[in-house]
Amino acid sequence: MTQDLIAVGRIGPARGVRGDVFVEPWTDAPDERFAPGSVLATDPAAVGPLTVERVNLNGPRMVVHFAGVETREAVEALRGVRLVVDATERPELEDPDEFYASDLVGLAARTVGGTELGPVADVLDIAGADYLVLHVDGVERLVPFVSAVVPDVDLVGRTVTVDPPEGLFEL
Repeated sequence: MTQDLIAVGRIGPARGVRGDVFVEPWTDAPDERFAPGSVLATDPAAVGPLTVERVNLNGPRMVVHFAGVETREAVEALRGVRLVVDATERPELEDPDEFYASDLVGLAARTVGGTELGPVADVLDIAGADYLVLHVDGVERLVPFVSAVVPDVDLVGRTVTVDPPEGLFEL
């Protein structure tokens, strides 16, 4: 059985020569996820797991020192590695109309009339609004993720229902 892993960050370039590295966090709670002592799995798995020894904020990125990674060369070997956690480690969402983007990707999209649109390929956040990415008739389409256009999401049944406004798929 494969476990669902969720990326919470990506390792960037080295900072200095003593094993510190810039990390781009992909989580709403970087201070919790990257707290000293946190153990993070990696993708590729062969280079991890990595344990956070210390962390500092530096603008939009964090500077992290992982235990046992002491040189610039060791850090550069980790560049581009994704830091992942098991999906079960995510906090429960209290609002039933809120979803993790990773839970939406792969859901079968269909119209309210039952026409199959294909799977949700991605979820994009553009200017503070979320969009489902669908490939309809071979063309990438962005569907606003609002209740008027996406009236139903069934995570158990692995489907999402789309009520497209006129012209959404005609451009």
